[in-house]
Amino acid sequence: MRTSLSLQQTLYRSQKARIARAVENTSAAFRAYEARYRRLTRSFERAVRIADVEDAVRAADIVYVGDYHTLRSAQQSYLRLVEAALASRRRVVMALEFVEGRHQSALESFVQGRIGEKTFLSRIGHPYTGAFDIWPNFRPLFETARARGLPIIAIDSRAGGPGSLQRRDAYAAERIASIARAEDRPLVMVLMGQYHVAPCHLPRAVAERLGPGVQRRSLIVYQNCESIWWELSRRGRVGRVEAVRIRDGEYCLVHTSPLLCQQSFLDYLEAESGDAPVGDDALGDRFRQMAKLIGRFLGADVARAVDRVVQDVEVVTPADPSPLERVRARGRLTRRELEQIRRQILSRESYYIPRARTAYLASLALNHAAEEAAHFVRHCAVGDGTDAPRRASDAFYARCVEEALGFFGSRLVNPRRRCRTLGEWAELFARGRGEDRQIAAFLLAHKAAESEGPEQASKLVPLRRDRLFNGVSHGLGYLLGDALHAAFEARKVRRAELRALFQDPLEDPRAVYFAWTRRFTG
Repeated sequence: MRTSLSLQQTLYRSQKARIARAVENTSAAFRAYEARYRRLTRSFERAVRIADVEDAVRAADIVYVGDYHTLRSAQQSYLRLVEAALASRRRVVMALEFVEGRHQSALESFVQGRIGEKTFLSRIGHPYTGAFDIWPNFRPLFETARARGLPIIAIDSRAGGPGSLQRRDAYAAERIASIARAEDRPLVMVLMGQYHVAPCHLPRAVAERLGPGVQRRSLIVYQNCESIWWELSRRGRVGRVEAVRIRDGEYCLVHTSPLLCQQSFLDYLEAESGDAPVGDDALGDRFRQMAKLIGRFLGADVARAVDRVVQDVEVVTPADPSPLERVRARGRLTRRELEQIRRQILSRESYYIPRARTAYLASLALNHAAEEAAHFVRHCAVGDGTDAPRRASDAFYARCVEEALGFFGSRLVNPRRRCRTLGEWAELFARGRGEDRQIAAFLLAHKAAESEGPEQASKLVPLRRDRLFNGVSHGLGYLLGDALHAAFEARKVRRAELRALFQDPLEDPRAVYFAWTRRFTG
């Protein structure tokens, strides 16, 4: 348990740093704002039932629910609390950060059915951009408001620069207070980012704006506070506790690990064109279906090999509290191999472990799952030869071919998937920094040297098996896999040739790699 918790917390810190680099929001003001939230959510008094939280909702006047915008279960939990509020038989008003206040008229037109969804999203500046967009998470809130006749007020505002968090709190507070001070004393259900609902932020701003003599009972409901989750994990109570009471007027719902909260945001940030979420419900079954599809494409021999063992394959995700223990229990792995798997997990990389017959999916994206399903099919087709030790140069080219097969298989499942082109690699080299730029440099140099033959190109192979080795072989493999799929679609590669490649033990992986690249460039 202690080892698993340590891995989870290390991965959490790694993903937090990754998010910080992506959003570039590390101002001193933001860090102070976050620190106040963390101080207030470091511990809790006791575990409670969801029913206790719902009772507290009905007794309040303003309920502040912390949101994690990309996490569907966060909006689902808010909706459940709205249903609890309706049981109070008071007027219930939803206050949502999802829409800026200046778009209130568009919001009302949409809820009242005067404009359609596409027009609404366009007017509020939130065009639906794909399967990982957050709109599907929020749609049920608007549907409930329409069905139950509930008013919604838009409480967000466009603000940037120093003091933007406080200005957004002030704007939202004015909107909330104007509703909460009504004589019929409505029950206002607020959904705003988790840091905002800390008592010293939005709730204090609302209290200041209610006006003299106006008293309203407030309730704060956080979701999946990190420190609370880790403490429950240490006590072995995750999965057995629905919610906790932090102090009077403050609760925290406990339904999703901080890792999955982060994962939902990273999936949103890093989604590939044409990708889609797989969902964690029956994930193993979806994985097996994809493996069978790829196996059938390759022919009867491979399909039979897949069918013999497909029910035994295991799928592990960051939601699993002890991924390394599950892998260790299924395969005789050395300490070095386990350390390699640990590095893959911390790098947010999906990974198929042949000896354990286990797929680790760092993301719940279709492309990740389909690619690892292809690696599983490859293992079924060739046997344990994929685990054979190799010298560094051979290992590099073997990995290029394995990555090509994984990418090709994922294109069978999701034909809309695309990979980074050579032009985009050149742009990354020109604009990138650090390790990304170094990977681009090696990849571009290798591709340029391929026309001169294996001897010249192989001089540019990074031989140390580190992130550079993995990054370059990954990129070259994707380019080859993309070329394989394009050639198959153009009827320039036969299915029998692809089957033979999946079944090839790669005794000379460099020769295999260059045979195919010459075919596509010559």
